[in-house]
Amino acid sequence: MSFWNDRPASVSNVRYYKREDGWRAHDDAVNKEGQVTERGSSRLIEESLTASLNASNLILLTGAGSSFCAKNSGPNAITAPGMRDLWDTVVAEAIHGSIDAIARHMPRSNQDIAEKNIEKLLTHCKIYLELFGPEEARDVAEFIASAEKSIAARVDFVSDQTDLSAHQAILRKIARRGARKPRARVFTTNYDLGFEYAARALRFTVVDGFSHSMPQVYDRGHFAYDIVRRDSVSEGPEYIESVFHLYKLHGSIDWRRKGAELIRSRSEADGPAVLIYPRDSKYQEAFETPYLDMMSALQTALREPDTALIVSGFGFNDDHISKPLMAALEANMTLRLVACDIAFLADEELERNEPLLPATAQARPKASACFSRLKRLADIGDERVTLLNARFDDLAQAIPDLVAQTERERHAERIKVLNEPTVV
Repeated sequence: MSFWNDRPASVSNVRYYKREDGWRAHDDAVNKEGQVTERGSSRLIEESLTASLNASNLILLTGAGSSFCAKNSGPNAITAPGMRDLWDTVVAEAIHGSIDAIARHMPRSNQDIAEKNIEKLLTHCKIYLELFGPEEARDVAEFIASAEKSIAARVDFVSDQTDLSAHQAILRKIARRGARKPRARVFTTNYDLGFEYAARALRFTVVDGFSHSMPQVYDRGHFAYDIVRRDSVSEGPEYIESVFHLYKLHGSIDWRRKGAELIRSRSEADGPAVLIYPRDSKYQEAFETPYLDMMSALQTALREPDTALIVSGFGFNDDHISKPLMAALEANMTLRLVACDIAFLADEELERNEPLLPATAQARPKASACFSRLKRLADIGDERVTLLNARFDDLAQAIPDLVAQTERERHAERIKVLNEPTVV
């Protein structure tokens, strides 16, 4: 990721794909005299994103790419983990000798260990445990339990001090839709609380399936609820502003299963976090409650008429999500897709710093085949598909702000500043 390392988020990083000429930079190219030599794609990008925001139904799908732009400050700041970070964490917390024991039990796992592939290793461990049972495979069972606990702790990196400016910018622009339209829906595969903390900072309301009682209990019926304002002045109830739905497809670090109920808690005393851990069985696990409710909501949303789907920070590597998405593109002629990801262009292509890169420019290594399929759709003239090469935080700046800040939001910001400690 050398091209993107330490590169500040900017709308100028966004490239727009047009089949006639290729990947066009956002900004105009100018010569030394200040004359425009190559038009940028700023107008095309804005038009495409504006059309998506104005759709009857608006969906945002994101994954690990959105977590990478959440920053903690300080010399020992915890960052969003990649797969290699999760491997290092699992190995560091594993019981001494457990990795060697697994290698003896499963010789084929040596390749997973050599490649430091935590997803494949946990997959093979789970299969071995299913075959031989917890008594015969005690070492493997202990490793799985240790690994899952380590992963849950490592992904819990978001706090009040985390810089979530990209999350806030995205929510500010997609969640303030008119009351006549359905609420925007955010689907994420992330375990962390980035969107929850961002919504809290903005004083936005999140509908995520949990009750407003204490402790908060999950019930799929809560997704059908909405928030209205009632007072003695108004003739009837009115929908409040800045409400969105949040669906966590792989679970959340603050979900705990207590008896027959799913509650919201950060305490391990209430049980282990309810997560779909990185392994191949996540396809099957996704069709168990509560994940089934999240997946059903996604599939239903993708089939609704006049729907716009913005995908950013999701690598299309989870078949149980990418396959329904691609199927919806085939079945729903009114579904518009904006796919924004750095997978479309290799670093070597971007480092050429040319205003226009050809349509044949190389993609990033190991990019999902779905990206080439989406590009193929654009090449054969499917105008429903918009392709952007950029990161989640670049997209956050590129999305136009169609709704002016409300007086309630301005008041919340004033009160927040008022209550901050004064530096003398």
